[in-house]
Amino acid sequence: MADKTKILIVDDDENIAELVSLYMTKECFETRVANDGISALKEFDDFAPNLVLLDIMMPGMDGNQVCREIRLKSQVPIIMLSAKGEVFDKVLCFELGADDYVEKPFDPKELVARVKAVLRRYSVGMTAVEEPASAAEDADIECVEYPDLTVNLTNYSVTYFGNRLDIPPKEIELLYFLAASPNRVFTREQLLDHIWGYEYVGGTRTVDVHIKRLREKIKDHEQWRIGTVWGIGYKFETGNNE
Repeated sequence: MADKTKILIVDDDENIAELVSLYMTKECFETRVANDGISALKEFDDFAPNLVLLDIMMPGMDGNQVCREIRLKSQVPIIMLSAKGEVFDKVLCFELGADDYVEKPFDPKELVARVKAVLRRYSVGMTAVEEPASAAEDADIECVEYPDLTVNLTNYSVTYFGNRLDIPPKEIELLYFLAASPNRVFTREQLLDHIWGYEYVGGTRTVDVHIKRLREKIKDHEQWRIGTVWGIGYKFETGNNE
């Protein structure tokens, strides 16, 4: 029997945590609950969850601090839960590495749907295995290649100077979308619509955050780079950039 997908639920409100746990259990997830940040980090190491549901407003170590600590050692999906609905709060969470943001009060059924959607995106990137493809199969592979960079959307992998990078699915989708149309300028709104669709929160600043994170991992190359078109958006520039 396959192991159940494990969800770590972190919320200082025990009633909310137990309610969320109940709904997740009904969907055949295995759950564990922590009611503060310190306990959450300990449970994260002991439980090894496949996804974390993380409340922001907790006494002591808040959710943002917990998210930061988890990201130092893992790319496991994190969905932030908060009564704060300001754009600044959402953007901060994305900057810290969160994969989604759900405002309280929320419908538990919607939360379950969000969890499943994030897990689907993550599992595609983490479990896909590269295999030799025949010429007939090549047409079905979504892959772009440049000197020292290969972005494969079929198995959600990025190879940079011969090394496979550990990059979240949304960043891979954004990089692929830009690299698949070299030198074409896309507005932030176009990128939001294509990559995030109806799910996105946080406005166009979300795009800026993901571009910043990509640039931290993938530096400008002499033959290509992720370029900024001031006041408009971004493009994947090709040619000699020296």
